Amino acid sequence: MSPVPVVGRRSARRNGWAQPQVPGTDEAASSKARLFLAAFAVAAAGDLAALLADSDLAHTLFKPLLMPLLAAYVATVKGPRLLIGALLFGWGGDTLLLADADPAFLAGMGSFAAGHVCYLLLFKRHGKGYGTARARGAGLVAAYAAALVTTVALLWPDLPADMRGPVAGYSLLLTAMAFGATTLGLTAAAGGALFLLSDTLIATGVAEWPQAPRPDFWIMLTYIAAQFLLVRGVLAALPARAPHTPPYGEGRTGTS
Repeated sequence: MSPVPVVGRRSARRNGWAQPQVPGTDEAASSKARLFLAAFAVAAAGDLAALLADSDLAHTLFKPLLMPLLAAYVATVKGPRLLIGALLFGWGGDTLLLADADPAFLAGMGSFAAGHVCYLLLFKRHGKGYGTARARGAGLVAAYAAALVTTVALLWPDLPADMRGPVAGYSLLLTAMAFGATTLGLTAAAGGALFLLSDTLIATGVAEWPQAPRPDFWIMLTYIAAQFLLVRGVLAALPARAPHTPPYGEGRTGTS
């Protein structure tokens, strides 16, 4: 096989297709990272299989393992602490949503919202042209804005009264995160879009809209893919954006 051209490697890295090479990662750490990633894949497959088999017990066992394993992978390759934080807030949301109660649902939404704030801070630090419509096109801004307004407007009449405000506020933050992900390339953008889709599917369930067969399977499938793609997109952006800055801790002794 002929060598990949330098331009091609840069493009692949920028879009998150290539295996992320985080500076300062040694071979032993790389092997450990692969083990965590393999364990994440096993947990993901187990959780999706549990949902297809209608096994609540297996789902309860596998779901809380997902984000800690992905966070452990990020920590092992010395990824940003904000990325680890986003994943652990996702773990908090995953765990809380296992409880079938409104207070737990709202607390889980708050945990996911904190994770989105972590992602937004990451995009601001490492994204290209963050905050400028020109970098990605006014059409993209309009598309995400239209998706937000349309989704909230359609869901609003069918949402429980005490859920309307929280769902609308969360939807705004989620859409901002999904849009911000476009600053890191195609992989992260796909992750943000899938996160938006996954949580929209949850919202349609809260609004008691008709659901596709196995709705929880589709919610988890899109969510797992979203978090994985966001991780890949963030890690792939680090070498190209700051090759001389240690990404873990952002080069400071304090926490991010």
